[in-house]
Amino acid sequence: RAPRGFDYERFRRSLRHPVRGGRPGQDPESRARRDKVKEMMKFAWDNYKQYALGKNELRPLTKNGHIGNMFGGLRGATVVDALDTLYIMELEEEFQEAKNWVEKSFDLNVNGEASLFEVNIRYIGGLLAAYYLTGEEVFKSKALELGEKLLPAFNTPTGIPRGVINLGSGMSWSWGWASAGSSILAEFGTLHLEFLHLSELSGNPVMNIRKVLNRVEKPQGLYPNFLSPVTGNWVQHHVSIGGLGDSFYEYLIKSWLMSDKKDSEAKKMYDDALEAIEKHLVKKSAGGLTYIAEWRAGILDHKMGHLACFSGGMIALGAEHAGEEKKQHYVDLAAEITNTCHESYTRSDTKLGPEAFRFDAGTEAMATRLSERYYILRPEVVESYMYMWRLTHNPKYREWGWEVVKALEKYCRVEAGFSGIRDVYTATPTHDNMQQSFFLAETLKYLYLLFCEDDVLSLDDWVFNTEAHPLPVNHTDFRA
Repeated sequence: RAPRGFDYERFRRSLRHPVRGGRPGQDPESRARRDKVKEMMKFAWDNYKQYALGKNELRPLTKNGHIGNMFGGLRGATVVDALDTLYIMELEEEFQEAKNWVEKSFDLNVNGEASLFEVNIRYIGGLLAAYYLTGEEVFKSKALELGEKLLPAFNTPTGIPRGVINLGSGMSWSWGWASAGSSILAEFGTLHLEFLHLSELSGNPVMNIRKVLNRVEKPQGLYPNFLSPVTGNWVQHHVSIGGLGDSFYEYLIKSWLMSDKKDSEAKKMYDDALEAIEKHLVKKSAGGLTYIAEWRAGILDHKMGHLACFSGGMIALGAEHAGEEKKQHYVDLAAEITNTCHESYTRSDTKLGPEAFRFDAGTEAMATRLSERYYILRPEVVESYMYMWRLTHNPKYREWGWEVVKALEKYCRVEAGFSGIRDVYTATPTHDNMQQSFFLAETLKYLYLLFCEDDVLSLDDWVFNTEAHPLPVNHTDFRA
């Protein structure tokens, strides 16, 4: 069908709150903290612009750029990831710098192997959010053009995409490390929000990965992390709410919220999955900490990844819409998991959390392996603080967020930006020389929102993709 044009003005009128919030009277302490986070964002951006503009990330110790191999030749990941954060923080001049780069220098005619998932959540998510926030057509046209380049990955017998695509040739394949040519749950399960908006804007129908997932038998009601795009069957029975699984679950509840609570299939899949997770994976440690274990063919691994710490926020977001008899239960569960993730921060010397932490042999909420002691500026814990704050307004979540701000300033801020650290359990950590693009997209945005009034990027109007890019709730049909 021919696309009816998307009516941006009509969309803006449908929002229940101004995009950047009304900024009513706020206590001076929260305002000062918000301004501090804004200063950190400006510092991170200014250094990226000075030393690495057009590269994907800044290396702040060596003061140069890093390209990496996730984006298939695309450049400027930090620019696209930072657009909406700069806009929301009212860093007008910096936002213009970023927009100018997208207009003049962002080249989509590239040749190289890209992660379908990473390109989708960072580039497409970032461009769509920038378009919906500002109405600037350049963001929409780039998002649609890039979306087209990802479509060949879906040409499989099941419609489940392969994980890697050459943006020039359209050839796609599965990750070499993924068992038996399988696709990964968190990757193909984290496309729905963005592709729904691409289809809204272009008039082209959206893929339907969900049909396959609904049909396939789920062991104990759980979703394993590896699925064959050829047969549509699970390849290995490994289940995780952390890496490989995480954002699939997040996108179920968010798909329902984004549909203005009409997508009942997504809500039912979320409710059923959460019930199975609670039944099989949620555990309490000897010290009384609630955590979500990983499941390997029926055997529990009592560890939780930093990535899994988003789940406190997710469960809080879902709790608001659970039946009355379940609501308090989920609010409590969300608070307990968020508390456990806070403990993983508190128990380190830097007050920043490790990549993974364990609950075994007397260890609680601490990394036991050298390879899991690093912190790469990840956002998941502060993301949960932000949702818990908006759900409960318990001041402890703002205090916890402020602890993170102080720790970032003390241990991650270097002369020319922010850097991850290799070991959170030493007060003199070694820096990894990488300012991740998601630090600007997510970590600083969630910290900023934690100290804002609730109407700034109100959850009535916006759903955050898994890279913290706000996409609008479809209150009405915005096609002219």
